[in-house]
Amino acid sequence: MRMWNVNPQLLCNKHLLGEHVEMHMFVGTINKGKSIQGYVQKGLINPQQINPRHQALAEEMLARGMNHQSDLDFSSKSLPIHSIAVHHNIKELKRRCPACRQRMEAM
Repeated sequence: MRMWNVNPQLLCNKHLLGEHVEMHMFVGTINKGKSIQGYVQKGLINPQQINPRHQALAEEMLARGMNHQSDLDFSSKSLPIHSIAVHHNIKELKRRCPACRQRMEAM
């Protein structure tokens, strides 16, 4: 699980939908009292950005004509803030996903 945190317009449909699901999975994990500290320490998620990131992903889904009916209202006030290496994530997406690479090169 990870928060790519790149411009949602750059993500292929698979990664757009995948990151959206993962925002819900992180919230579910946190709400069950399980730690996400390992993800935070590795720079894979910034808990303070879950709500705005979910919103950005949902807006891009709707812009692409996808269905979005899973609102997310999550309080992250007590969770740590951590930066995400967006530049690294762009390189990683380009490396692993031809569809993301094509979208990024087209923009």
